[in-house]
Amino acid sequence: MSSSDRRLFLLTGLAALAGCGFSPAYGPGAGGAALRGRVEVQAPDTRAGYLLTRDLEVRMGRTGSGRYLLGYEIALSSEAIAIDQRNVAGRFNILGAVRYTLTDRQTGETVTNGTVESFTAYSARGTPVATRAARRDAETRLMTILADQIVTRLLAAMPDPSQ
Repeated sequence: MSSSDRRLFLLTGLAALAGCGFSPAYGPGAGGAALRGRVEVQAPDTRAGYLLTRDLEVRMGRTGSGRYLLGYEIALSSEAIAIDQRNVAGRFNILGAVRYTLTDRQTGETVTNGTVESFTAYSARGTPVATRAARRDAETRLMTILADQIVTRLLAAMPDPSQ
């Protein structure tokens, strides 16, 4: 593909996005501006809650009394996914789901709510210390994935502040 063909392809793609109402999440007047520094995340009470809260605050900014309050419930479970001939599990999945609710503190109304789900895996082949460290790392990765999904959904659900 020649460079002029690429430019035409890119311009056509951009025109199609503009025609469908696409706008950048962090552009002027978009949902990203409505979230940054305005969402207080529920205080964590578990390690997973701490990890989720930390990741959410990195993405949206930390505030002590924002306009919005983000509440959540985390559900985690494990399942063996690799079992050898001796019936010993050598690899595990950590399954995670977070139910979240974003509430407008001024009106008391729910802005949006939903559930996000994902999983990560870790190896249990090694010492108990190595297995525990692998599980903690997997839990950290999982909370990062779930925080990304929550922020993406919040950005999509935020009303346009200019309207």
